[in-house]
Amino acid sequence: MTRLLIIVAILTIQACSIGNLPSNLSRSMMNQEDPELVRTAAPAYLLMLDALVETYPDDEDFLLPAARLYGAYAGVFANDEAQTKRMVERSKDYAHRALCESEEDLCLALDQKIDVILAELDDLDEDELDIVYTYASSWASWIQANASDWDAIAQLPKVKILFNWVLAYDPAYDNGTAQIYMGVLESQIPPSLGGRPDLAKAHFDKAIQVSDGKNLMAKVLYAQQYARLLFEQELHDRLLNEVLNSDAKAEGLTLINHLAKQQAEILLAESAEYFE
Repeated sequence: MTRLLIIVAILTIQACSIGNLPSNLSRSMMNQEDPELVRTAAPAYLLMLDALVETYPDDEDFLLPAARLYGAYAGVFANDEAQTKRMVERSKDYAHRALCESEEDLCLALDQKIDVILAELDDLDEDELDIVYTYASSWASWIQANASDWDAIAQLPKVKILFNWVLAYDPAYDNGTAQIYMGVLESQIPPSLGGRPDLAKAHFDKAIQVSDGKNLMAKVLYAQQYARLLFEQELHDRLLNEVLNSDAKAEGLTLINHLAKQQAEILLAESAEYFE
């Protein structure tokens, strides 16, 4: 009841007073040390953002945080595959609406050939990094949730173009998370089908480097997506043990690092059976 009253109180504040609220709440959540607290509290926050988007449907200040949180919750806390797909669909929708509101030409170009997309990206600058990155990450999460659908997989080249554009401006963007996304995307297709795991490895290594090793999820996904794909148990176990022996607390990464440690324990426990 208390939580609902707080939400009602927040929603009664004028939009000009709450423009920074979503980003401030997101920052607070990312520095939270208790994943279970976030898991139970986040649905209320999602409903609040839905209400704000409904009230201010063209406002990027609400569309972008809503896209990010729906994507994050789907990837970490969703209960099943169906819920994950619903949540990444909403994440992608919110991010797409924000992109189309801000950069209509790029929005239209995404349905065209790659050369057209590249031409539109050439007209943008670092001021558009956040909105392009948010859409790319929402799109990537949607593809991963629909990885069994080859029509979804066929969209990978366009998503990679967006991420590469972001990384060209800032290789360390979002504490190395943009590099992690590319690492995961490059490992979606096995070498036998034309995949490039060497590119995945390069992105994971870069993510670790640019975050000074503080983004522990880089090592977890490096182990899960690359080491398992190429059946490299020594690398797999070393990366996961490094995660377990690292401090989770880091500005903007504390929550994800605690989740990374949980996942590392699971993957390491499965190691002997997986690589036998």
